[in-house]
Amino acid sequence: MAREVAIVGAGIVGLACAHHLLAEGWRVRLIERGGVAEGASFGNAGALAFTDVLPLASPGILRRAPRWMLDPLGPLALPPAYLPRIAPWLLRFWRASLPDRHRHATQVQSGLMRLAAEAMAAMVETAGLTGRLRRDGNLELYESEAELAAAAPGWAAREREGIAFEHVRGARLAELQPGLSPRFVAGTFTPHWMTVDDPHRFALALHAAAMAKGAMLTTGEVRGIAPEGNGVRLTLADGTSRDVEACVLAAGAWSRELARRLGDRVPLDTERGYNTTLPPGAFDLRRQLTFGGHGFVVTPLATGLRVGGAVEFGGLHRPPNFARADAMLRKAAAFLPGLRTEGGRQWMGFRPSLPDSLPVIGPSRASPRVIYAFGHGHLGLTQSAGTGRIVADLLAGRKPEVAQALGARRFG
Repeated sequence: MAREVAIVGAGIVGLACAHHLLAEGWRVRLIERGGVAEGASFGNAGALAFTDVLPLASPGILRRAPRWMLDPLGPLALPPAYLPRIAPWLLRFWRASLPDRHRHATQVQSGLMRLAAEAMAAMVETAGLTGRLRRDGNLELYESEAELAAAAPGWAAREREGIAFEHVRGARLAELQPGLSPRFVAGTFTPHWMTVDDPHRFALALHAAAMAKGAMLTTGEVRGIAPEGNGVRLTLADGTSRDVEACVLAAGAWSRELARRLGDRVPLDTERGYNTTLPPGAFDLRRQLTFGGHGFVVTPLATGLRVGGAVEFGGLHRPPNFARADAMLRKAAAFLPGLRTEGGRQWMGFRPSLPDSLPVIGPSRASPRVIYAFGHGHLGLTQSAGTGRIVADLLAGRKPEVAQALGARRFG
């Protein structure tokens, strides 16, 4: 009889783990506290950003952060009442932004992205999802030549990693995206950037493929994970328990407390992201646009046009501040004259983020049969398939090289 593995969390990372573990011959049981892919997997920007190898923790972000935080509706917000809780995370973020640590994290991120791209290509083919990918590239926009020049070190780092891009102006810029405001004088086109038709639909299709191959779904909140004999015991909020051979913790922003009970104090916090999805036809958008100086993107989806991004530190329990989504939508209307802004649907979600901008993928301190797979920040969809492959390797006793730098013990 096949061994059973429980995956705590049925977001895109948990679903990708299920796909890879089914291929290894495991009986897979997904345990989800809410609906399938209804967390960050529901409303993200839909990017497969394999070229986004630069960690968020960087010298550049430290220079921009103070200016951003002066605007309560700007790209970065930190409610004063939340500062005491987030202060240790911010200190670690600052340390991770130092040049030597940033270089190391870039190397690790690059290796993970190469694996993620390869694993995603294989996963979408075997799960029948190829038709859900769009290969239109990404266009990052600049309001001055000085802003483009300030971004040059980041593009040089990407060039060293073999990432193709093209700086564009004038007619070429207008060709890539007609109808831009003339305030944008230059852009950088990344041709190999991809998006999905809609992140929630993509995740649901992956879930359907897993269920067709024998995966099972249990609705419930896992309150405890502990080694038990030669396996693992999961305790649910309703008082029931389940014994399995192995467990994968992929609960996104809700993973921190479960990891703590396993003996790992992982400095996980949440970057609350906002968006508005406008109806189809709101603008003739040719590809995903990145307004880096303002901290948001605009993405064409099968379900409409999504305007979203920014970062708000605030944990899991503060009420959403949809004025942030409104502010991004007003900017988008100014940047894309002719954008029709009526009829939009607003959303707020929790990005599970770690201060060094890398996920935790590896065994728990309590047992090698409990594998962590969380903390992907803005890159959960992008890195989902790569994470699934690493998790499957670890449970099979294989030791992928990239995983050596992603364990929870790197935080002490």
